[in-house]
Amino acid sequence: PPPPATVAPEVERLRDAALNDTVAWDIVEGLTTEVGQRLAGTEAEARARAWSVARLTALGFKNVRIEPYRMPVWERGAESAEILAPFPQKLTLAALGNSGATPAGGLTGEVAVFPSMAAFQSAPDDAIRGKIVYIGNAMPRTQDGSGYGAYGTARFTGPALAARRGAVAIVIRSIGTDHHRFPHTGTTNFPEGVKPIPAAALSVPDAEQLERIASRGQPVRMKLVLTPRMVGTRESGNVIAEVPGSDPSAGIVLVGGHLDSWDLGTGAIDDASGIAITAAAAKRIMDAGQPRRTIRVVWFGAEEVGGMGGEAYAKAHAGERHATASESDFGADRVWRFEVNLPATARPVADRLQTALAPLGITRGSGLGGDGTDIGPTIKLGTAGIDLNQSGWDYFDTHHTPDDVLDRVDPAALRQNVAAWTAMLAVVANAPEAIGPVSPR
Repeated sequence: PPPPATVAPEVERLRDAALNDTVAWDIVEGLTTEVGQRLAGTEAEARARAWSVARLTALGFKNVRIEPYRMPVWERGAESAEILAPFPQKLTLAALGNSGATPAGGLTGEVAVFPSMAAFQSAPDDAIRGKIVYIGNAMPRTQDGSGYGAYGTARFTGPALAARRGAVAIVIRSIGTDHHRFPHTGTTNFPEGVKPIPAAALSVPDAEQLERIASRGQPVRMKLVLTPRMVGTRESGNVIAEVPGSDPSAGIVLVGGHLDSWDLGTGAIDDASGIAITAAAAKRIMDAGQPRRTIRVVWFGAEEVGGMGGEAYAKAHAGERHATASESDFGADRVWRFEVNLPATARPVADRLQTALAPLGITRGSGLGGDGTDIGPTIKLGTAGIDLNQSGWDYFDTHHTPDDVLDRVDPAALRQNVAAWTAMLAVVANAPEAIGPVSPR
C-alpha cells in the first residue's frame, strides 16, 4: 500500500490544541441555561436565535445574521394515560409531534397490542378499527445508530397507517434504548387527506408493563388525554456566521447543526452540542489566520419538526458554490469514524483527513459522507459531503426525552469532537485541490 498521506504541522498543532477547548462547553452551557428548551416556531426558539447572534458575534465571526422563513407550528398540551381494566394504573407518555388531539375529557378504548411493526402491518383491519393501537418494535443499541432508522418506523409511519385503518389513537413503545420512565417524543407525519389521530410514545418501562398486562389474556381498556394543537404559521429561521476565505471561487465549507430542540429537556445533546462543536472548531481556524475557503457555520432552525431550516437554506443558497457540507447532530460522544463523498480530484484530501484524524482514534469508513437532515437538501444539489460519525451507543438513552440536559454531556468527549472538526476544517478549508460537485443523490 502507498505510504500514509502527510499533513502540515499546523494541522496537527491546531488539532492537538483543540483538545483543551472551552468554547464548545461554554456554548452548550450558555444555550441550555439561558434559553433552555426551544421548540421550533415558538418564542423560545426566537430567543435562541437572538442569543446565537450575540454569541457568534462575540466570538468574532463575520456576516452574522438570521435568515427567516415561516412554518406551521404544533404545540404540546395536556397528556396522560391510564389503564382502566383489567389492572387499573397510570402510565407515562408524551405526545408525538403533529399528534392529533383527544377530546378535552379524554378518549377511552380497547387496546390492540402489536409487538412489532410487522405484526401491526399483517393484522386484519377489523383488529384495528375503533381501537387504540399499541406498537412495540423494541430498538437495539448500536454504535452507528442504525437501529433508529430500522425500528423508528413505529413512530415515523405507524400513526398515519393506524389512522388510515380506522384506529382512534395510537401509542408506541418509545424509540429509545434506556429503561427509565422518560418517554421519547419525536415527529410523526400524517399525509394530506389523513386526519391526525392522537399519537404518543410510552416510556420503555411503561410499554413493557402494557405488554405484560395484555399477556394476561383479558381485554385492556385505556384512557388517553392528549390535547396538542396546531397554532398556525409562525416564523423560524437559520442563524448564519462566517469565516471569510481568501479564495471565493474555491467554494464554501458548510458546517453546523440545529438550534431548535424538543420541548421536554433542554436539548443539550440534541443539538446544542452539535452547533457548539462546529462553531468552536470554525473559531479555531479563524483565529489561526484566514483560510482559503470560506467556512460557513449554520445553526439551522426547525430541524426536529421536519427539516424546514435545511430546506430553506438550500433554496436560498442554491446559486452559491459549496465545496463540502457536514453536520453534527448525533449527540456529544466521541467521533470514531469519518466518511466522505468527494470527487476523484479531491482524493488526496480524504487521504490527508485519514492521517489527521487517526491520532484521535478515528478510522475511515466505507460509506458515503453527507448524511443529515439539515445538510441533506444541499447535498442533493451535488455538494460533496464529509461525515464525522459519533458513537451512538448511549445516544438513544436520552434522545428526545426530558433527560436531554447538560449533565449528559461529557466535556472530554466534547473536546475530542472539537479536535476532530478542527482537523477536518484545517485540511478541507485550506486544501489546494479543487473540490467540485459530485453526482446528486
